[in-house]
Amino acid sequence: MSTKIPLSSLGRSGHSSHCRMCLLGLPFSQVEVDSSRIAVVFYCLGTLDLLGVVESKTSEIERETWRAWLWEQQTSSKYGTGFQPSPYMTTSAASTDHTEYDVPHLIMTYTAILSLAILRDDFKQLDRSGIVRFLQACQQEDGSFSALPNGGESDLRMMYCAFVISSMLNDWSGVDIDRAVAYIQRCSSYEGGYGQTPFGEALGMSALMFRNFIHYQSLGGTTYCAIASLHLVPDTPSSPISERISPIQRARTIRWLAQNQTSSGGFCGRTAKDADACYCFWCGASLSILGEGGLVDEDALAAFLLRCQFKFGGIAKAPGERPDPYHTYLSLAVLATLPPHTDDTSWKLPCLDTLWNATQDTTNWIKSHISDHNDLGSE
Repeated sequence: MSTKIPLSSLGRSGHSSHCRMCLLGLPFSQVEVDSSRIAVVFYCLGTLDLLGVVESKTSEIERETWRAWLWEQQTSSKYGTGFQPSPYMTTSAASTDHTEYDVPHLIMTYTAILSLAILRDDFKQLDRSGIVRFLQACQQEDGSFSALPNGGESDLRMMYCAFVISSMLNDWSGVDIDRAVAYIQRCSSYEGGYGQTPFGEALGMSALMFRNFIHYQSLGGTTYCAIASLHLVPDTPSSPISERISPIQRARTIRWLAQNQTSSGGFCGRTAKDADACYCFWCGASLSILGEGGLVDEDALAAFLLRCQFKFGGIAKAPGERPDPYHTYLSLAVLATLPPHTDDTSWKLPCLDTLWNATQDTTNWIKSHISDHNDLGSE
């Protein structure tokens, strides 16, 4: 139940300016994420999409330039087709075999497709069949997915991206669903959340996901990734939706998520940790997917995120910290999912598809331009 808290206005103009600035050139403090540039582009464009200013705050020339740059990152190899993080991965022209280097990345493929949809691309260049082969190459024997077809990390983040991509394509032939679902179920913990891997600590989603997608450190796959994945995957005779989360596990997960809202109003992502703006989305969206968003104190949550706003634009992980596109986007995403009770129109945001983590208009664009179309890509 929400606690009535007087709320000042959401700094919409500053947040859009912050992300537009990052689109035009990463600030010095964020150049280390160049190896994940497509993901940064998504968080920036996603913020503009949530604020409804993609067209008013950017020019058609800029949007076409970004579309062209994103398509330049689509790469094909013996493993299939997808998107690489940025041009930094490209090998030298003298190399005779690029296949081990110019390989697609699961997270970047997911965020590239969303970014192109926000830019309202027609997706005529999308190699659907190649992406299906890429997903097949990424699935491991234990049912998990690796970030790269020839290696890389393997945890629930990759599982989630593979599931969303399959849902976008409306083609699950690249996934062994039964093995994947069994892997997710093995990641559940006694606390109620889901760990990064089987027998791991229950986690939210760390800001390190934004800091470095490839050399990820101690915090990783999340309860959100597990819950969203289990709700994305289609029904199968051996794995009906009703049996993927038992009533006991569901109740335990809801309890764990709800108790992560701290006295500050924000959510922590791990037991007994401080609140963090990104965890507000990972935990809040998970509760929403489970149909229990009413357990969140929305006004207290909004008040916490207000304190995370930077006076010149952008939202930080916590009050007093430096803002970045990752926390800005996820803060607005949870506010779109669990809005506060206020008549101030600055807080009005579009509906969010919590399973794909994009505005409903953007997911509808994908469904009409990808999901309902035959393969237009190369074999």
